[in-house]
Amino acid sequence: MNVPSRRRLIVGGGLAAVAGGALVLSKGFVPFAAGFEELPPAPVFAVGGLAIRGIDPVGYFRDRGPVAGEATFEIAWNGARWRFASAANRDAFGADPEAFAPRYGGFCAWAVAAKGMLYSTQPQNWSIVERRLYLNFNDEIQRRWEAEIPGFIATADLRWPELIRPA
Repeated sequence: MNVPSRRRLIVGGGLAAVAGGALVLSKGFVPFAAGFEELPPAPVFAVGGLAIRGIDPVGYFRDRGPVAGEATFEIAWNGARWRFASAANRDAFGADPEAFAPRYGGFCAWAVAAKGMLYSTQPQNWSIVERRLYLNFNDEIQRRWEAEIPGFIATADLRWPELIRPA
């Protein structure tokens, strides 16, 4: 199975680069909380209405990693505002959002599967599996996810519809 992830990829000169095991991010990067935080049901992980912390979801496919979106290239979809690094990325997403939006609304894919819970994600913890984007909470969770991706996807696919319904 071809699973590109941030650990297997170096992105030069852009938003992200992996150097000596540390992820280096340029402008637009927001530091993240260290602890797990269960989030309320929602179709998309959004902070202040901004999906996936303002990271361009198309960038994972075209730039092979997280790229900060710009307010200039913003659209609304699925109850959140999505930002993009370029008009071309915005237009590609607008034409087929399901092709680029992260699975499980951008919530932690591992937590959806393993815990049946909604956790936040960090942009540098990602995988593309069979042309679908999956995000995770942190490096440790990413390692757990990568140990059994097919099983986690199967379980998360079953749990996801129930998790986004308000209690």
